[in-house]
Amino acid sequence: MFNHLTPAGIRPPFAKYSHAVEVPEGMRLVFCSGQLGIETDDTIPTDTGAQARLCFAAIEAILKDAGMTLDNIVRINAYVTGREHLKPYMAVRDELFSEPAPASTLMIVSGFAREEFTVEIEAIAAGPTKEA
Repeated sequence: MFNHLTPAGIRPPFAKYSHAVEVPEGMRLVFCSGQLGIETDDTIPTDTGAQARLCFAAIEAILKDAGMTLDNIVRINAYVTGREHLKPYMAVRDELFSEPAPASTLMIVSGFAREEFTVEIEAIAAGPTKEA
């Protein structure tokens, strides 16, 4: 469905992600805002991996409303508050996505709206157009 691009002449990805993903003509896009690792009862796990799972669960719920799944994700932007949070985030991401994986950016930021948050994840998904 998607064309995952890793051109010759540039270094292959450092981890499980694609350098680019081409979306075929005629598909619709869903842009998910950044999701934080917070439960519906407002509890926030202290573990980055647990927060990442909640972020991806929220993205999955958003995509389900659009008739899509995590398999429709073509790009992930993830933000963590320190190097120590890179591996727990990547472990969850790598568990949820198979090869070829979505295009992805992972950045270290100084913080989020609440100090307890260690990761925030946003995504772009592409899927077939809805029938009228």
